[in-house]
Amino acid sequence: MFDLIKLLADGEFHSGNSLGESLGISRAAIWKRLQRVNEELGVQVQSVPGRGYRLALPLQLLSQNEIRTYDSSLPAFVYESVGSTNYQARQLMNEHGAPLVVFAEHQTDGKGRRGREWQSPFAQNLYMSYVWPVTGGLNQIDGLSLVVGVAVVRAIKKFVGVEAQLKWPNDVLINARKVAGILLELVGDPAGLCHVIIGIGVNVNMHGRMDAIDQVWTSLYNETRMQVDREAFAIVMLAELDAVLNQQKRVGFSAIKAEWLAVHAWQDKMVELHIGNDLVVGKILGIGDKGEIVLLVDGQECKYIGGELSLRLRNDS
Repeated sequence: MFDLIKLLADGEFHSGNSLGESLGISRAAIWKRLQRVNEELGVQVQSVPGRGYRLALPLQLLSQNEIRTYDSSLPAFVYESVGSTNYQARQLMNEHGAPLVVFAEHQTDGKGRRGREWQSPFAQNLYMSYVWPVTGGLNQIDGLSLVVGVAVVRAIKKFVGVEAQLKWPNDVLINARKVAGILLELVGDPAGLCHVIIGIGVNVNMHGRMDAIDQVWTSLYNETRMQVDREAFAIVMLAELDAVLNQQKRVGFSAIKAEWLAVHAWQDKMVELHIGNDLVVGKILGIGDKGEIVLLVDGQECKYIGGELSLRLRNDS
């Protein structure tokens, strides 16, 4: 199925005969594969009698070789489809160590925070996981999801010139619409050798209706009305991620705190913080030196971090 997509990725018409000859299968088999492309990956294929088949929109597929030009010493892997890049990264680190990075064109079981499904249409967005070794103690991971958010904001600004904002602890927004999310997984013994798998999903060229997404979203395409070079953006994303991780390792989160606050979308807003079955209502004062959310609750300053926390604007539907 993926070899057929590669032949059609240019968006030009290809006859059933030529596709069959290239793949060594019959025209009937080509038709069946095209049905799977649409049903399983959501990639629309147009069929015009006398001209053949083409994709409704051309696709730019990621190249593992091109990604590796960023840093030849960094093991980089690109997959057509995986369950999730975080899971794939976890498997690869056992063989290749860390750091390493995984990209995928498609995820069948992509996850967001709190177990939510992350919609992963084929070859439209950026799905990546970076395995980072924790060698400096647990202080190395203080505020890490916030640090990674800064990297995403920097990459978006540098690549498309759009100002993004951050919502604690792991959402990236443009004009109050979610454009990216971050999911961290700690692997190993925090008291000894451990790694963090940093999962990042960025809505790049996704547009149109996405009924499966249960929140207001946007994409770089929606904001710029231009197709974004996903491969070039991936390399910029890697560079910005490396920069903030090196800064985090050297001097800790406190050095990046001011930059995070400068793009904080909900500063001074009244919010509801859901902690399991409990609800806390307060005004956001900022964040602490370990990445905690700081709220003014009944006249007192309170800090909250970690666990299954969900932050919402007060009276926001």
